[in-house]
Amino acid sequence: MIEIEITQEMIIRATKKSLEMGEIRNSITSGMGNMAGFIGEQVANEVIKGIINNTYDYDIIEDNILWDVKTKRCTSRPRPHYECSIAALNTHQICTKYAFVRLEFSNDTWHKAYILGWLDKDEYYKKAKFLKKGDFDPDNNFTVKADCYNVKISDLNPFEV
Repeated sequence: MIEIEITQEMIIRATKKSLEMGEIRNSITSGMGNMAGFIGEQVANEVIKGIINNTYDYDIIEDNILWDVKTKRCTSRPRPHYECSIAALNTHQICTKYAFVRLEFSNDTWHKAYILGWLDKDEYYKKAKFLKKGDFDPDNNFTVKADCYNVKISDLNPFEV
């Protein structure tokens, strides 16, 4: 796991993009995750070093690799048994790899970012467990808000620094 400081510049760019985008259809968080998603893309690109190119299918292009960045907000440092999720609605995205990021957020303040790792798209779904909306996931004591696929952080490939 790589720890990155969230800069004021990242927050400004993410705010601008979030306002331009508005609420996306079928958003689990009713658009509240846009800001986190846009910060997460910038954080992931600190190690991917590609070109951020927001599309429905992917977020970053790097040497013909189409990266989709999946970001979650959290209140503490992520642990290896925590899970990375992809909503079932997103399984048709045309991407090559997934990068996973957590952003520490509390008291209306962004703190640290954690680049958790990555998986090839096909490998992700081979390792993932499927959960239906309303299922209780005992691995993280969470009731699932939408159908999704989960993989533990410990099952991700680490990024090389």
